[in-house]
Amino acid sequence: MAKAPPDDIGTVYVTPAHLVRMEMDASRLNLAPHRPHHSILSGRHASRLRGRGLNFEEIRAYVPGDDLRRLDWKASLRVGRALVRSYTEERDRPALFVVDQRISMFYGTRRAMKSVVAAEIVALGAWMAFQMGDRAGAVVFDDSRIESVRPHRSRSHVQMLLGTLARHNQALRADDPVRSQPRQLDAALRAALHLATHDYLVLVVSDFLGADEETLQLVRELAAHNDVIAALVFDPSARAIPDRGKIVVTEGELQLELDFERRTVREPLGRMFDTRLQQTVALLQRCGVPLLAMDTEQPTVAQMAHLLGHFAQRRG
Repeated sequence: MAKAPPDDIGTVYVTPAHLVRMEMDASRLNLAPHRPHHSILSGRHASRLRGRGLNFEEIRAYVPGDDLRRLDWKASLRVGRALVRSYTEERDRPALFVVDQRISMFYGTRRAMKSVVAAEIVALGAWMAFQMGDRAGAVVFDDSRIESVRPHRSRSHVQMLLGTLARHNQALRADDPVRSQPRQLDAALRAALHLATHDYLVLVVSDFLGADEETLQLVRELAAHNDVIAALVFDPSARAIPDRGKIVVTEGELQLELDFERRTVREPLGRMFDTRLQQTVALLQRCGVPLLAMDTEQPTVAQMAHLLGHFAQRRG
């Protein structure tokens, strides 16, 4: 595999070192989104996550000051004295990242490829989970492979996860003979269902090419026992085709040059891209999960900070 030139890192490709360096940026973020006010969601806002829950610990005798709402009436009647249910705060909240590195993600007309933005989002999320003391795992998929990384809690594990992601990213090539596989997204979501049993935070990062009713059902199954966030990565050309310049697109052997200065090229493409983007947004909103829309033009860290609501305030 050819090594990416230094100027390409963070724009066309990522490396493990690039993703590891994002740990400092992650320390200022909080993966508990407030409602974003500026996005392609046209007024529909992402909801907050449920947050950490409580684990049942024991039934014990009531003592003055206990919350009366925790009285276990059935158990109390059986033994003839007041009993309460005791809980402890759930401390482990594993994070699972489902990240798309298909050939459809190897596209970008501005700052970076969609595949790079997706990798950076996952790097930030994995470091945030590590800094919270939680386990982090991933399902990384391209058009031919799905690689699962089981959640663990250690710096070396996060570095290994990011290395796996960078390896898939650097394998992307415009002349790759592998054809786009829209159904790989659903296959990756099924793999996530095997890993995320309950009370996981699941972040699905993709352009959602090929998403349909089956995708919607799989996301709903994941969300039944976990908190799920969908991060839709898109290029600005999906909303507004530039009125100048040319771009070469390819799907392996076939290459096509698009001249955006020609209205007969620009306008039909603009309608097609915008329609597909809005259809994808509408489908994801039907899933009932928070939706983060991330473009390839602005820096990933700045977008994450804006969409999650704020930089967490850290005391020095």
